[in-house]
Amino acid sequence: MSSQDTDTDRGSPFAPHTPSSTTAMLEAVGAESVEDLFDIPDSVRFDGAFGIDPRGERELRTELRHLLGRNDDLVEFLGRGHYDHYVPSLVDHLADRSEFLTSYTQYQPEITQGFLQVLFEYQSMLVELTGLEIANCSMYDAATALGEAATLADRVRGTDGHRVLVPDLLREERRSVLENYVEGAGLAVESYPHDDANADLAALEEAVDEDCVMIYAESPTVRGTIEERSDELAELAHANDALFVLGSDPVALSVLEKPAKVGADVVIGDAATLGLGTSYGMGLGLFATREEYVRQVPGRLVGASTDGAGRRAYTLTLQTREQHIRRERATSNICTNQAWVALRTAIHAASLGPSGLVDLARDCLEWPTELAERLDSIDGVGAPVHDRHHFREFVARTDQPAPAVAADLEAKGFAVHAIDDHLVQLCVTETNADRIEALVTAFREAAR
Repeated sequence: MSSQDTDTDRGSPFAPHTPSSTTAMLEAVGAESVEDLFDIPDSVRFDGAFGIDPRGERELRTELRHLLGRNDDLVEFLGRGHYDHYVPSLVDHLADRSEFLTSYTQYQPEITQGFLQVLFEYQSMLVELTGLEIANCSMYDAATALGEAATLADRVRGTDGHRVLVPDLLREERRSVLENYVEGAGLAVESYPHDDANADLAALEEAVDEDCVMIYAESPTVRGTIEERSDELAELAHANDALFVLGSDPVALSVLEKPAKVGADVVIGDAATLGLGTSYGMGLGLFATREEYVRQVPGRLVGASTDGAGRRAYTLTLQTREQHIRRERATSNICTNQAWVALRTAIHAASLGPSGLVDLARDCLEWPTELAERLDSIDGVGAPVHDRHHFREFVARTDQPAPAVAADLEAKGFAVHAIDDHLVQLCVTETNADRIEALVTAFREAAR
């Protein structure tokens, strides 16, 4: 700032440009005012008044209570990527501590040791669950983690190639994000077919070649089936010098065979199945991989060391991979992460403990089986559609049109997915398992 600038010229500490510097910048770009830099429609332009009548706290509470009371009170049996697990109250109490809420990026380890330790423990939990040596802390969500896995595969592959193979059942929003990610890298996303909701290995063998940089599979799949041939998928990928990427989540990983043992090179997914509850959008992208790719890992890594006094200390490490240091040569242009959500996931996982996490996962295997058997006994309903082991959710076939069945169930207070003309999908966790009996009764009436 020039010594000639007066106190009144200095603006605010949040917008520190002085009138003279603003004028100089406008002249450089050929604009007369700051407003000329923006094209804001009159319909949304702020005119100096919000048009909201002032209310006291009591009046606002009354109005909001009335407004929220208009929402449908539905028992959700929804899944397909968004899962409602009970989050213990201690997660809120600990995560809401001021040192966690006010901490953004832990670039100053001397004042963020507590948060860094939690993130290190989060990474350690994912390493234990996946069997892979490296986990970051963290990605935005599962979709961006998948996109980062594809660009990592492109960087580390020994030969040229441009094809990324994904299941044809991959959720559209995840595929859309993946396609956005790989467009700049010159990669093309292609689908391979499924066989009873799992990967069609024979068709994939026909599709894969040396031009493939990555094969992606999910377990559980979007339809809740457990992929039974992950090891063969990994072998097929490696035979063509491609990486095998597996999508999963922390609850499922506690009972499934560790991805490292079946040959997975990268594991991605949504870690917010613990700690967050159903948010229908916000998530926490987990990303774990082999140690040989540590300098290619996107996002942030917390490392443990010792300080000058010999005490255990934590810090962000290998930051030479990141865009704030290497700019265009960084492994990713991701500019933040979901540290606070990762904190919640770590607290939730620690509160359950290893045995509690396994118990929860076993329930997620048993409840869908129980519900499917109950629904299968109803005339006009077949469940599950897929002859596979299921985790949390399954698909049922209805003789009646599925949208009509879903609408009838909604009128009776239950929300399910209608995914096809005659297919509905249902998800069971500990938050709705006690309503299975009532759902079956409602389903019997809706399926007539």
